Amino acid sequence: MAHRKKQAPRRGSLAYLPRGRASRFIPRIKNWPEWIESSAKLLGFIGFKAGMSHAVMTVQHPNSPFKGQERVIPVTILDTPPIRPFSIRGLKATPYGHKQVTEVLTENLSDDLRKTMPLPKEYDHDAKMAEFESHLDSLSEIRMLIHTQPRLAGVAKKKPDICEYKIGAPSVQEAFDYAKEILGTDVRIADVLNEGVLVDSIAVTKGHGFQGPVRRWGVRILQHKSRKTKRGVGCIGPWSPTNIRYSVPRPGQTGFHTRTSFNNEVLRMGERGEEITPPGGFVNYGVIRGDYAILWGSIPGTVKRPVRLRFAIRPSKSHLGQVTQVSYVSTTSKQ
Repeated sequence: MAHRKKQAPRRGSLAYLPRGRASRFIPRIKNWPEWIESSAKLLGFIGFKAGMSHAVMTVQHPNSPFKGQERVIPVTILDTPPIRPFSIRGLKATPYGHKQVTEVLTENLSDDLRKTMPLPKEYDHDAKMAEFESHLDSLSEIRMLIHTQPRLAGVAKKKPDICEYKIGAPSVQEAFDYAKEILGTDVRIADVLNEGVLVDSIAVTKGHGFQGPVRRWGVRILQHKSRKTKRGVGCIGPWSPTNIRYSVPRPGQTGFHTRTSFNNEVLRMGERGEEITPPGGFVNYGVIRGDYAILWGSIPGTVKRPVRLRFAIRPSKSHLGQVTQVSYVSTTSKQ
């Protein structure tokens, strides 16, 4: 019988390379979904991860063998205090991507913004708004800068988080009219999202620092008589050519990566966080005092981390597009 070379499956996924450390806690959204609705709207929201629980829902899909039966599912609870848009940005399409043309700030800027960015001492809002309107014909899309209000959440900080959201609208003029309407006001999650819609959850995962290939890639630990090392790779490459392939498991940064969870359904939204907070509060978070949202499944990030929500950019074709019947959400303490 001929000798057969030992084969082993590859350890670790090469789907996300390089596994580098995220540059900041607030992830950047590079792509936005096509908006086909008749009314203008912000294409997402931002909240803080409070924790996880489980819920009981009724299966409604007509092709499921469990149709009409109850099922226990994992859910994630987000603390979603109102956000405040404070800037309108006009962009135009160029061969090198969208470039900003003009910008106008709100008249009533929050004092907490001074903790994040310098604010102008003298600002002519009316002149900037007139200048913005003169460029409307050359613009291709409208975006807004929004900031969070951590004082209204269970996060122990005062410095707001700033991020940019695109406005989905049939035309640039309608997007601009909507932006002027909400500029400088508090926007709640119910003004943007509805129960039953699919969203993408973008956040920075939990960091684990510098780790070896066993934990980072899941390679096997070598036998105890191995030379030099056990928790390493036996051979990282040949003598010739004298280079190491990118697919070889190497030690390095583990965690704290920007990741996107696609198609998380919004199961429920509410205004009274006490009805969803377990006794004693969420572990390492506390009590939700205002608006909240419950998403189906797990999402990236650790507790207290900002989570950016975006309308699903590639929605599941099997989604029914209706509100899921949730009969019970567990509020038992996780202590």
